[in-house]
Amino acid sequence: MTLKNTKRFDDVRPGEALPPLAIPITVGLVTGGAIATRDYFPGHHDLHAAQALGSPHIFMNILTTNGLVQRYVEEWAGPAARFASLKIKLGAPNYPGDCMTFNGAVTGQDAATRTVEITLSGKNSMGNHVTGTVALVLP
Repeated sequence: MTLKNTKRFDDVRPGEALPPLAIPITVGLVTGGAIATRDYFPGHHDLHAAQALGSPHIFMNILTTNGLVQRYVEEWAGPAARFASLKIKLGAPNYPGDCMTFNGAVTGQDAATRTVEITLSGKNSMGNHVTGTVALVLP
């Protein structure tokens, strides 16, 4: 049984672009993501602590970024896709008041394992916040 709106391996081609996804960066997203991932580092929820560290504002933690990467790829691939790997690298911080826009493309396929590779980036006003690759197994 294939779930609706799920990409099938045979329908995906290298070079296929994923639709962009804009994520507004808000105080609620940054602090909520930190709390949800049990990351109580003050720079993720306390403005004065973040400023004492030399940051202009609180900043997003990597686990929230990781979850947003997963959301971006999963919205394209659909509910029957299975993550085989997710590898990301952080760049510019995500601060409230900015917007991060994801872009990505299919950059590889392996017919033997029905795996596709997605290369992606999430860019804000300062540059790439996140870059990486995701391997998905598709039905």
